[in-house]
Amino acid sequence: MDLSTRKQALEARRAELTGHLSEVEHTLDAPMPQDWEDRASERQGDEVLESLGNAELDELRRIDAALDRIKAGTYGLCAACGERISEARLDLLPAAPLCKTCAAAAG
Repeated sequence: MDLSTRKQALEARRAELTGHLSEVEHTLDAPMPQDWEDRASERQGDEVLESLGNAELDELRRIDAALDRIKAGTYGLCAACGERISEARLDLLPAAPLCKTCAAAAG
């Protein structure tokens, strides 16, 4: 896969995440129900949405970092050892900053 295709895929995923995060924010800003039991259920749902939103924010940061690496000309190079990240790994994790070996050592 060429660099422009990877960049387009990252930008598309970024747009998708940004849209969903906007929906999550809107839902979390909605007024709470008056009924106590409904409020408790709503609060549980909000906790799940917040957790999902935080995970999406983390992915958004990784995508932004990958787009910065594309601009800098270092995309596809491991941030730890400098070796090339395999195409197969980038196909699965397009925002991956580390090669398989360095990611295993870090994890």
